[in-house]
Amino acid sequence: MQNARMSAPWLIICASFLFASVGVAVKLASVQYSPGEIVMYRGVIGMLSLAAVSRWRGVPLRTPVPAMHAWRSLVGVSSMCLWFYAMGHLPLATAMTLNYMSSVWMALFLIGGAVMLGGARVDSRLVATVLVGFVGVAAILRPTIERDQAWHGLMGLLSGVLAGVAYLQVTALGRAGEPETRIVFYFSLGGVAAGALVMAATGGPHQHTLPGALSLLAVGVLATTAQLMMTRAYATGRPLVNASLQYLGIAFAFAYGVLLFNDPVRPLSMLGMALIVGAGIAATRLRQMAAPASVANATVET
Repeated sequence: MQNARMSAPWLIICASFLFASVGVAVKLASVQYSPGEIVMYRGVIGMLSLAAVSRWRGVPLRTPVPAMHAWRSLVGVSSMCLWFYAMGHLPLATAMTLNYMSSVWMALFLIGGAVMLGGARVDSRLVATVLVGFVGVAAILRPTIERDQAWHGLMGLLSGVLAGVAYLQVTALGRAGEPETRIVFYFSLGGVAAGALVMAATGGPHQHTLPGALSLLAVGVLATTAQLMMTRAYATGRPLVNASLQYLGIAFAFAYGVLLFNDPVRPLSMLGMALIVGAGIAATRLRQMAAPASVANATVET
């Protein structure tokens, strides 16, 4: 495949751009479709694509750990549904940034685990990154609350919490020897099942139009391509470099939002984004020092 010939930094940059582009497609699709529908169609495209890739690579889809995949899919798809919902109602860069809080949440999980297990002294620097991340969230949500979008902001924040849990689950699957294509395939399969259930509970499918169908196709193709590229980058590159470059997705999303959707440029929101990016990079670095490498290496699309 072409992405196997690219260096890890370029894979991350391209994947980040594609994920920001997914946000554009989701906002366009949200005009006509519910989050459940978007998740379902994104899953169908991803599942078919990954089945073909797995067959081409000779990777069997049968798994010895179906329960692990089911749990990972439940959490990951829930995060994705909330993220798509938030993107349909918030400025694109805001929704993207709240989801990218996952690195800060993972740092908080490490702190909580250390306290509960009575292990080594909690690193004060890790605590500081979490606090900085929450200051960034407050800065981002303040203008959101002023526009009566607090609920949507909280859903975006919750998507980041679940994304942090999903990162840890992908780590566990990697330790169990599951290949990346199989992990992404079952994630997509879970998206089809969950999306169909949500769609049925919220009034069934909407009638397709050409623009709507094209936006759904773009969500599926771009997200699947970006997910494979990012997974490959984390498998071959340096985790801290990858994690740092991954935050370019926020910059791409900000540019998209201003140019395509006339999203307002608020200094307070931009400060909040900068704080979250800085906290996320610092948390990733400190996690590498405090936890097994596989935790720091984990990457998924929520």
